[in-house]
Amino acid sequence: MINVIIIDDEPLARSIVREYIGQYPDINIVAECGDGFEGVKAITQHNPELIFLDIQMPKINGFEMLELLDVQPAIIFTTAFDEYAIKAFDIHAIDYLLKPFNKERFDKAITRWKAIRTKTDNTPALLETIAEQAHQPQRIVIKLNNKIKIIPFSDIIYIESAEDYVFIHTPEGRYMKHKTMTFFEHALDKNIFVRCHRSFIVNVQLINRLEVYEKDSHVAILTSGAKVQVSKSGYQRLKSVLGV
Repeated sequence: MINVIIIDDEPLARSIVREYIGQYPDINIVAECGDGFEGVKAITQHNPELIFLDIQMPKINGFEMLELLDVQPAIIFTTAFDEYAIKAFDIHAIDYLLKPFNKERFDKAITRWKAIRTKTDNTPALLETIAEQAHQPQRIVIKLNNKIKIIPFSDIIYIESAEDYVFIHTPEGRYMKHKTMTFFEHALDKNIFVRCHRSFIVNVQLINRLEVYEKDSHVAILTSGAKVQVSKSGYQRLKSVLGV
């Protein structure tokens, strides 16, 4: 039996998926959720093999919800998202149902998923591409134990690389996020956040001064008192953005 969860803030949309699934005796709906917060809890509790996920939802959207999962199930998106984002789905071979969709299109999605269900999940690559192509909310979602914290981009002082993770430094503290520096380079406003070093992205609005550190390198002294390394190429990027 295949356990699935439906996550969509529209009751009508959930009912359509539920109706179509009813014709598949090997698929069992273990939960229905009206927002991303409920989705995270249900996925953690039921560990489904497949989820049907809307993107544009209140509180947190579908992409943000996926970032909060420790283990991601297979996903069939059910979305009215813009065409530019659909191109990202095509690139990474993750199926989607563009609203409004009919039973025939739903059946094709199920057939396709069953055919590739043993293959590697491309969701992380999808999220990276979405960061490059789609206009996402100006915030980051962080999972802290059983709580979810939302950090506005404007609260970021700097971001520090830590192998497969990054540390996001804010006035309230430091938070770990399982994302790449490249992801944040694409997601953040390049006129405000600059990759000044392979290990650092800095909010240029919070730079107090730049000091020589050693040959071909500098250090940025921030208004908070923090010091951020600046490479030779990073120094040139900072000068360009700061207009000096």
